[in-house]
Amino acid sequence: MSRSGGVVLALVALMMGACVAEESPSPSPPPSPPPSPVASRTPAPTRSVTAAGTPTPTTAASTTAEPEPALSLDLPEQTDARTVMVTVAPEIGAEGGALTVTVVSGATERIDELVLRWPAELNDTLFIAPFAPSPERIADGGPPLVQPWTKWVVGPGEKGEPDGTISIGWGPLLPGATLTIELDVARRAAGAVAFDFQILADNDMLILDDGEPAELRVEVP
Repeated sequence: MSRSGGVVLALVALMMGACVAEESPSPSPPPSPPPSPVASRTPAPTRSVTAAGTPTPTTAASTTAEPEPALSLDLPEQTDARTVMVTVAPEIGAEGGALTVTVVSGATERIDELVLRWPAELNDTLFIAPFAPSPERIADGGPPLVQPWTKWVVGPGEKGEPDGTISIGWGPLLPGATLTIELDVARRAAGAVAFDFQILADNDMLILDDGEPAELRVEVP
């Protein structure tokens, strides 16, 4: 081989080596370090507290009739058009006391028998009597038994007094007159109590001066 041919071969070999070197992949850069973890607080689940026995609210409130209070009375079927003005003043303590009833007649004619009425169930708490018991009232040879009341009936009575009531007759009540009745009260149980108190002529409900039935709600602390 001539010298020139050897030179050419050497150049070709160098060029091929350069191409191989260029085609070799360059080493990959070292991987980046993972990002530092960032502390995060996940909110704890919220606890809901429901009161036991709490009723579920309804979308619309239902209207229901209010129950009758305890120790209430039905109004009599019959009324008496005569008018009266009535006040009831209880003075009752831990042992008992008195219930003073004042009735003023607004009628132009006499009421032959004024009747006071209340629920018999009141006896469990307050025992109301037309007089204060005393040995003199029952003593042999004692003074005459004089009493302004005409009847004391636990219903049902022979003259139409309703069941579940106590009626005391008092009278008569003259036209325009004032009648003050003091009833004796013995307490049988502690605590406040409220009850209906009616004023009648016989078994007919009298009328108050404002046109309402003669029935009062008496409250005793």
